Amino acid sequence: MERELMAHLFRRAGFGATQDELDVALSKGYDVVVEELINHEPTPDFDDYPVFRYHVGMKESRLAIPAQSYWLYRMINTHRPLEEKMTLFWHCLFATAFSKLDCAKPIVNQIAMFRRHCLGSYRKLLNEVSRDPAMIYWLDNHQNTKRSLNENFGRELLELFTLGVGNYSEADIKACARAFTGWTFKEQVPSDLPYGRFEWVFEFRSDLHDYGEKEFLGRSGDFDGGNIIDIILEQPTAARHLAYRLHKFFVSDQPDMGAVDDLAAMCSRTDYDIREIMRYLLLSPAFRSERAYYSKVKSPVELIVGLLRLTDDFRTPKHGIEDVALASSYMGQSLLDPPTVEGWHTGAEWIDTACLMERIDFAVKHVSDANIPGVRRLIECLNPKAQLSPEAIIDEILYLIGPLRIDDSTRDALLRFAQRQGPVWHQQPDTVHQLEQRVVELLQLIVATREFQMT
Repeated sequence: MERELMAHLFRRAGFGATQDELDVALSKGYDVVVEELINHEPTPDFDDYPVFRYHVGMKESRLAIPAQSYWLYRMINTHRPLEEKMTLFWHCLFATAFSKLDCAKPIVNQIAMFRRHCLGSYRKLLNEVSRDPAMIYWLDNHQNTKRSLNENFGRELLELFTLGVGNYSEADIKACARAFTGWTFKEQVPSDLPYGRFEWVFEFRSDLHDYGEKEFLGRSGDFDGGNIIDIILEQPTAARHLAYRLHKFFVSDQPDMGAVDDLAAMCSRTDYDIREIMRYLLLSPAFRSERAYYSKVKSPVELIVGLLRLTDDFRTPKHGIEDVALASSYMGQSLLDPPTVEGWHTGAEWIDTACLMERIDFAVKHVSDANIPGVRRLIECLNPKAQLSPEAIIDEILYLIGPLRIDDSTRDALLRFAQRQGPVWHQQPDTVHQLEQRVVELLQLIVATREFQMT
């Protein structure tokens, strides 16, 4: 049970763990591991240099696919899994898309900003988001001036990012938009490249800002954007909105509203210190309950990154990572390019007939080679001196790739397949290849199960 809990922690606060990583974590204890995940700064950061040398397009980040590939490669190889998982959470919440910006670099810069502030102050993060050039362009705030008001950013700040529908008025939207007038961006000159676009940086244009008095959520004053964010965070609904999104992303597709209320109280009590909030969430009974195990459908990114970490593939730069990025898009999650400002619809909506086949095909393909390092290690972990019955092979594999829980009907189906050729002797030279083939075939079936689609 301790091993299952630790595996659950690494799936949710990261992208899964190998058996060796679980062994190390279990020797430390759950509370210590949580603390290491949250206070990740002593752990070496990701080194961009090798992958940028191999994939020049990733460093330039002009096009979507190289930029998506870079982030996926970073998730696969990070030593700070919670940092990348939190960065993904903020990207899902503050959705900004390549489809409108038509250049990946501003969104890559935005993702880097999320990474810097992912476990810091939510208040600070909201201010950074409001000053982020990609967000400003995405929601048209560069067109928001005292002479020509554009309410797009103000509306989404209240509706999708902080308060939720029904907790503000149309007048509040207008006042919010007025407070953010003049928050725009400019091109940074000179560029560090001989071609392509200049970098965008935030610029406040005082000549475009509305300095008049505003009434917002029952308060009056000459508010600017920072004042608006402070007032938003005074609202109990802001704490509940953030708590609900965190709980849905990290705990369950069907959030327990009592646990959400407890987490919301923690948001208010800590003045939105995300590090403290996440410590509370990961140590909470709701997160640690067995009811939370496998209660979420894996997003395409979680499925892909978790599987490639399991198989120990793409641990060094090589060709093919672009195909991995495309696979995520085919499954319905195109990183850096969410379909709308709402982001992606998650949970069971990740699964339809087309996307399910893409998910299964990808998973089966990436466990089909017995020479892939992670698959090879799994084979070598099977007891070389004992006769392995079909039941034993299934149990060993489920343990080594998880531990993964499956229901009785799934086990019966796997057992019927495994029993077709009887027991296997690992130590006999003439059966080594037979065992390897059996393991690969069973792995292919297991990663195609309903249970493997859950996290």
